[in-house]
Amino acid sequence: MRLEVRVRLELGRVLAARGEIDPVFVNTPQYECGPLSDALGCRVVVKVETLNPVRCFKGRGTETVLARLEAEGEVDAVVCASAGNLGQALAFSARRRGMKVTVVASSAANPLKIERMRALGADVMLVDGEIEAALETAERYAAGTGAFLVQDSLDIGTCEGAATIGVELSELPGDLDAVLISLGAGAMASGVGFALKNLRKTAEVICVQPEQAPAMTLALRAGRPVEVGRPTTIADGVAGRYVIPEVLEDLSSVADDAVLVSEEAIVEGMRLLYLHAGLVVEPAAALGVAAILEGRGRFDGRTVATILCGSNVTPTDFARWIRS
Repeated sequence: MRLEVRVRLELGRVLAARGEIDPVFVNTPQYECGPLSDALGCRVVVKVETLNPVRCFKGRGTETVLARLEAEGEVDAVVCASAGNLGQALAFSARRRGMKVTVVASSAANPLKIERMRALGADVMLVDGEIEAALETAERYAAGTGAFLVQDSLDIGTCEGAATIGVELSELPGDLDAVLISLGAGAMASGVGFALKNLRKTAEVICVQPEQAPAMTLALRAGRPVEVGRPTTIADGVAGRYVIPEVLEDLSSVADDAVLVSEEAIVEGMRLLYLHAGLVVEPAAALGVAAILEGRGRFDGRTVATILCGSNVTPTDFARWIRS
């Protein structure tokens, strides 16, 4: 999977980011979950990124981006397009710095995430269409108002902030054979993969994406962006349709493999995490467990870490999925 190409990330900046990020987002729990390991037939280390004010890993990236903007000069307004998690994180990071924040989201976005973005102080603009339509609107808003556009994955700060997860995983004692990383636009996968390839070189970096939202995985396999249909996965946090070429290049240099998983396996992964670890996660966070379930013995007896990247899911949806 890996190609010898230049990546945009720099290890020095990643290590420095640990000191730029609000402590509420870093040094998150990472431990072997015995009951889950027994159920899956391998040693499973869970990296829990849900115990913070925005219930997801995205705060690492928005903190990094805004800390760098502050260091470069005065910025009083920011904008992003988001399915929900990035918007919450940006609202949190901007509010504590006294910045105005606007989030553009699809009118079909998760209503819980929209509500939380507004509760954190964001001005939320809803548009018809998918996340790409929201991004076009956010770009026009930035051009017309002077607000700084934070684009997930394209903005290197979002990748290098997420890479701090990989730094923490590299410090785990004992063996670490593989890390399973949920893959959407690519900030977390490229960032964590980059950190591990520098600091824990023997760990296999495996990206996981839904079969019903396969854009980045198919692009990795083809070595170029490919056209895919509209995503239909329940994992809205990774349901992008288009690939950012710069991120594809970053990811190609650090990913050992990328796999696709079924909707049924995603739901079963959520159920197993709840049953054996007592954790409520959103579908995107269960992709790693889904990959183990569908891995046909690939991980048997190995030590595998999976990043539980978010828990922004409505109680109604969660209950419906895990009881289905």
